[in-house]
Amino acid sequence: MGNQTVVSEFLLLGLPIRPDQQDLFYTLFLAMYVITVLGNLLILVLICLDPHLHTPMYLFLSNLSFSDLCFSSVTMPKLLQDMQSHISSIPYAGCLTQMYFFLLFADLESFLLVAMAYDRYVAICFPLRYTTILSPRLCLSLLVLSWVLTICVSLLHTLLMARLSFCADNVIPHFFCDMSALLKLACSDIQINETVIFILGGLVIIVPFLLIFSSYARIVSSILKVRSARGIRKAFSTCGSHLSVVSLFYGTIIGLYLCPSSNNSTVKETVMAVMYTVVTPMLNPFIYSLRNQDIKGALRRVFSKWTVSFFSNQ
Repeated sequence: MGNQTVVSEFLLLGLPIRPDQQDLFYTLFLAMYVITVLGNLLILVLICLDPHLHTPMYLFLSNLSFSDLCFSSVTMPKLLQDMQSHISSIPYAGCLTQMYFFLLFADLESFLLVAMAYDRYVAICFPLRYTTILSPRLCLSLLVLSWVLTICVSLLHTLLMARLSFCADNVIPHFFCDMSALLKLACSDIQINETVIFILGGLVIIVPFLLIFSSYARIVSSILKVRSARGIRKAFSTCGSHLSVVSLFYGTIIGLYLCPSSNNSTVKETVMAVMYTVVTPMLNPFIYSLRNQDIKGALRRVFSKWTVSFFSNQ
């Protein structure tokens, strides 16, 4: 108790990068962040402007793009600022705020991937009843439920973190205010926090993952009943983008947050965090657009409309 003090700020150690490589990695991460922002904004604009994309699938995709955009913006600007200024301090309130929004958009992406998996399941297994099952009311309900659950879960974690006391050591061996890193610095009992993390981790990560797995198990079962090779290829191409995103997201996050902190080295935690905070949000727009004829068609239509409008005003 004698070593406890009121912590007004934390120091972020950042990425394990040598000083002579700082400029190189700063340029790399800046380029990746710009690509992330522009890519996700492009998908949002296309879905808003093109009526052909006003379907349940693209409603969920627009929310996923918004989530990716915000998710990356929670950590990347601060990381870039620290790499440029070499001042890596963050206020106590700012640290908790960053943790809250980080958890919010990470959990939101998990629930949105479930909604998109259900969309693909209905589209492939019940194509004639697709518009009836996925009604606007159901889609809106799924989105509202996803947002409400993630807001509540993130707020609970943040409030439990705010009740902890921190010792004189305020150095976080990470590039953002990660929940597990903050728990290691706490002087007070963290048993309640760890219990809540374990329980809610099952709700936010394991349950959605099992729902996605169940959806695709039924999709595969339905596809195997199709005797047409063309139909099988079309079905798999429809799910390919979503499966790629699911693999990227869950492949990095399950092993990190559902395993005890002592089993993960600092370097491993940092590398995995970079994967799902920087790489995944950047790749998602490419995954959903490169092989997606609807997105390509929408881009051509919007571009043609703007071109005609521009030259007609000349």
